[in-house]
Amino acid sequence: MITLKRVNSQEDLKAAHTVREQVFVLEQNVPREAECDQYEATAKHYLAMYDDVPCGAARWRETEQGIKLERFAVLQPYRNKNIGAHVLQAVLEDVLANHADKKIYLNAQLPAVNFYKRHGFITEGEMFSECAIDHYKMVYKG
Repeated sequence: MITLKRVNSQEDLKAAHTVREQVFVLEQNVPREAECDQYEATAKHYLAMYDDVPCGAARWRETEQGIKLERFAVLQPYRNKNIGAHVLQAVLEDVLANHADKKIYLNAQLPAVNFYKRHGFITEGEMFSECAIDHYKMVYKG
């Protein structure tokens, strides 16, 4: 039912961007230029499919602070079907296989904090706003 893949083609990257645009730009009113940034070409992208329909996306990239997980998105009709957990698990497996010695972190939107806590992340620091959405920095502790 749920399949995941590392994006290896322009077609898959376009599908991942379509998911992200639907969730972040259209649903959450994030400015398009903030959603699609200068790291698109260097980040590692993922696409989730549910019954062959693109429905989830994520990416990760190296930063000076470690490995940053970003742009986790699941289309509204596909939420609460474990797609986010599958995407997060796949991303973590890939990152840990090659970068287990580095700090793994993300900026979680407030409604997603408990989801990330269930998957081994802890909050770090104070709540902050990014694109008018409240977030916490979260660090992976395994």
